[in-house]
Amino acid sequence: MQPLQIQLALPAWVTDVADFGRLYRTDEERVGLAIALSRENVARGDGGPFGAAVFDQEGRLVAAGVNRVVPQSCSVAHAEMMAYMSAQQRLGTFRLNEAGGRYTLATSAQPCCQCYGATVWAGVDELLIGARASDVEELTDFDEGPLPVDWIGELERRGIAVRYDILREEARAVLADYGANGPNY
Repeated sequence: MQPLQIQLALPAWVTDVADFGRLYRTDEERVGLAIALSRENVARGDGGPFGAAVFDQEGRLVAAGVNRVVPQSCSVAHAEMMAYMSAQQRLGTFRLNEAGGRYTLATSAQPCCQCYGATVWAGVDELLIGARASDVEELTDFDEGPLPVDWIGELERRGIAVRYDILREEARAVLADYGANGPNY
């Protein structure tokens, strides 16, 4: 019988890539970090080609995440979910913006249906996206699942601004590398 405790872990190298001491001021710097995390995750064989990071309104890095589904045997260990859980634990709240302040999730690729749902409830005010879901499905064997037809409008109606195609070609390159070379874990 499995223990009644759940533990998920990020690789130790994440803090080598994610600089918690600097300000990430632009959308490109924020998505660039998510892409760098995804690239390193693939290079080290620690999970799939996805990275994400949560930032506060000043551009301080609150949390970073990479895909850990296979290594952790956990279908919810997507990069966005890992970043959300880490940020929520660090801030001590299940809704990041509950106590004020604005938070941004930057992700190397458009959230899948699971991460989209988490974005609705996580308490972020902005979502920054590198590659599109169509890029993920074109370049890899991942199925991103169903989203509402007007998924961007649904988020915006809930107060979450969405910007996409930020460093899209860089994000596509990581996906293409993963798709061509296959999993390495």
